[in-house]
Amino acid sequence: MRFSFLILAFLFVSCPGGSLYGQKFEQPDPKGLPELFSFTDTCNSYLIRDGDTALLIDLGDGGALDNLDGIGVKRVEWVLFTHHHREQCQGVGKLERWGAQLAAPEGERELFENPTNFRKWFPSLGDKYSVYGASYSRPPSQPIPIDKVLKNGEIFSWRGYEIECLSTPGHSPAGMSYLIRRKGETMAFTGGVMHDGSKMTTWYDSEWDYGFAKGVDAVMGSVDNLIEKKPVLALPSHGPIIHKATVQLKTYREKLTTFRASYIRGYAVHKMTPKQSDPISKPTAFPLMNRVTPHLYKLNPETLGKNFSIIISDNGHGLVLDCGLFPEVLLHRLIQGMKKHFGLKQIDALWVSHMHGDHFLLGPVLREKYGVKSWTLDRIADKCENPRLYDYAALVSAYGSGYVGSFIDGMKIDKPFRDGESVEWEGYKVQIDWMPGQTEFGCCLWLEIDGQRVAFTGDNLFADSSNPKQNGHEAVVARNSAIFEEGYLLGSRYLKNLKPDLVMGSHSYVMPNPAGLLDRYHEWSKEIIRLYKNLLPEKDYEYLFDPYWVSAYPYRVDFAKENTHTVQVTVRNFRSTPQRHKVELKLPPGVKAVPAILDATVEAESRRRFPVQLTIDRQTVAAGVLIIPFDITLDGKHHGELFDFIIRTSE
Repeated sequence: MRFSFLILAFLFVSCPGGSLYGQKFEQPDPKGLPELFSFTDTCNSYLIRDGDTALLIDLGDGGALDNLDGIGVKRVEWVLFTHHHREQCQGVGKLERWGAQLAAPEGERELFENPTNFRKWFPSLGDKYSVYGASYSRPPSQPIPIDKVLKNGEIFSWRGYEIECLSTPGHSPAGMSYLIRRKGETMAFTGGVMHDGSKMTTWYDSEWDYGFAKGVDAVMGSVDNLIEKKPVLALPSHGPIIHKATVQLKTYREKLTTFRASYIRGYAVHKMTPKQSDPISKPTAFPLMNRVTPHLYKLNPETLGKNFSIIISDNGHGLVLDCGLFPEVLLHRLIQGMKKHFGLKQIDALWVSHMHGDHFLLGPVLREKYGVKSWTLDRIADKCENPRLYDYAALVSAYGSGYVGSFIDGMKIDKPFRDGESVEWEGYKVQIDWMPGQTEFGCCLWLEIDGQRVAFTGDNLFADSSNPKQNGHEAVVARNSAIFEEGYLLGSRYLKNLKPDLVMGSHSYVMPNPAGLLDRYHEWSKEIIRLYKNLLPEKDYEYLFDPYWVSAYPYRVDFAKENTHTVQVTVRNFRSTPQRHKVELKLPPGVKAVPAILDATVEAESRRRFPVQLTIDRQTVAAGVLIIPFDITLDGKHHGELFDFIIRTSE
């Protein structure tokens, strides 16, 4: 019996494929490269063995290190990182006993070594690796010193292996692939460039700008570079080993090309003439302002990009629709000119269409100098009043002092409307409805005025409404909180059903006779969902699109003066069945959380909030800004430290 057992054990560790040499190690290519092993935890780690010594490509949570005895490895000399994301390197603390050296792409060294540089207490629009202040980098919570930076085209030599370094950004700012040739064929360790099935690994990591496809273009360039190398096997950071890699890369390139054409804005962003953006308003005796209808005015079309429209009643009362992106001195000129030429006596209210700061940058001036009240939808209000409690794009605090002369860290909302609420103003019934699209936190103000139903739609769509080639959609930005099924799809359906005679977009757009445009806009919203579902490998694609499915409120927690705060952690379930999760807060020394682990269930297609009390010990906690990641396990799958929030322990 003992002899039989030994034979079975020998067969187990000798057979190709499957779980080998330990609980989780596998051999991706046992015939072509028998000394190559893979291990999966928060990412795929790859190990090349030479006798009892090894080199690792990516580390994950370090689970591979706990199983090295099973494959006879006693020493790890190097770890080569393909990119900086936390789930690639979160187990780095386990390396201490192995004495391994660390190598990373040259362009990502700063992300490893100075991670808090990319988590700003006072974010700004131009922050590096951010979409208007919301960072798309996901650096480690603690600095990781890098022993060697690797450059594009460099050959990294290790124990007879010649590893070619190929720059492949897109999934991360300066990601790198590593190529090995054996028997005349190439295998590539590709990081997050592509998932098996010619899919994108995640969306939120490749969204680098405000809808202009910079990250997508970087991915496409990296795919082209890999195609030139003709790999037969790709070993990605996530998902199965990719066989027939070059064929899949070519298919992926075609898929990205189709996707990009629909993804970029549905109008001629930088080529729209004033006449195309506003074909109907007429000049007035006050040159800065045009008349749209007898009671509705806007900035003249030459000011395309700025935000200011106004309804002036017969009694001389004004209702301003968004106000920003121009100097304060111009606002005073506008008000004086409207008093002289249009009979304006006072402005009663400023309506804010959505959470973005450029739509109310001059709101504080209107309040302080003219006594104007602020209106918006209730779900938008807190983003206007307390912007830095969130991690969204283009919040008012990110605009700094260059736009209005002083830093705006929020603006009071006097009237937060409920969805569907209306108000009688100067003989008009003014209706305010939730209308998402570009962002979840948007609304539509509409009314019957001068014989027309006029809808003020914020930044949801812009177009020359007479041009059948334009569908009008504005930027797709996940960091606007912009899931399509509760965003563009819902908002475009709402507008179709509203049937406005005139659509007033922000930034000086006027869209008459919009029925055809609204049909095209709605059809695009359905098309882009199909494209994302085809592009992303998760059945419920939202988990790879949304960077907020585990999130904290507030995102920035200030311990400069207090020792205890409560954070609300939201976990979202996009699935049609209940979701089981375990979310562990990875706490720095001197910080305590109760509870530190959220182990619970969220019902189908819903959110659940969990209060967590945080306390700091000032004797041991580090000073400054600290990153606290969420280490996420979802329905038994360990995803790792995907998302985070930050705390400040000193000013």
